[in-house]
Amino acid sequence: MEIKSIETKPIIEKQDINQLLATCLKNVKENSIIAITSKVISICEGNVVSQSSVSKDDLIYQEADLIIPDKNKFGAILTIKNNTLIPTAGIDESNGNGDFILWPKNPQKSANQIRNFIRRKYGIDNLGVIITDSKTTPLRWGTTGIAIAHSGFDALNNYIGSQDIFGREMIATKANVADGLASAAVLIMGEGGEQTPIAVITEIPFVIFRKNNPTNKEISGLKIELKDDLYSKILTSVRWEGGGNNSTKS
Repeated sequence: MEIKSIETKPIIEKQDINQLLATCLKNVKENSIIAITSKVISICEGNVVSQSSVSKDDLIYQEADLIIPDKNKFGAILTIKNNTLIPTAGIDESNGNGDFILWPKNPQKSANQIRNFIRRKYGIDNLGVIITDSKTTPLRWGTTGIAIAHSGFDALNNYIGSQDIFGREMIATKANVADGLASAAVLIMGEGGEQTPIAVITEIPFVIFRKNNPTNKEISGLKIELKDDLYSKILTSVRWEGGGNNSTKS
């Protein structure tokens, strides 16, 4: 696998994401995946809020699906947004130029649109797109990448029903290709002032490319019901509150 980060000018205002990508990506080959940080998508679509207009806590409650209201020693609030366990509903201040940067309004729609644009521009068939963000891992220092949307390839490689090297049948193993690639790309793109929010991933024979956008069934297949999750006893033992983005909130 080869990952090349792409340097950009500071992205601080609303603009056409297609034009930005056309400027930054000089050449895209078949069987490539383009990773783009969610911040870039959000800034380009204007999904930011001035820090002087709202408190971060209020904004988190507005954007989250579910919230654990207690803050940790670093002032972070744990939330669930779009079936993802993530601090502060994905809201970030770094590289925001005085704004809170929210998650993209519709990450999946953005990933599909970007893939279709790049395919047409460079005349290629097999292309993937990942919109990335950073997350923390319980009991571990440091952030790693996660895919909040993908398009153009199978996000999961399913090993269920196959056998290991000793003939033992796999009963629950699925490799999360999208998150694995996102984590590698985020590591290369950096988390600070590197100014490289885009990466091109190539030499990935384990990726199964698809011509169509992911179906709703495929996207739903990435999610695990809370009752079936390995950490369900932990996640259900705390007091969650409904956030403003929770359609089931009374």
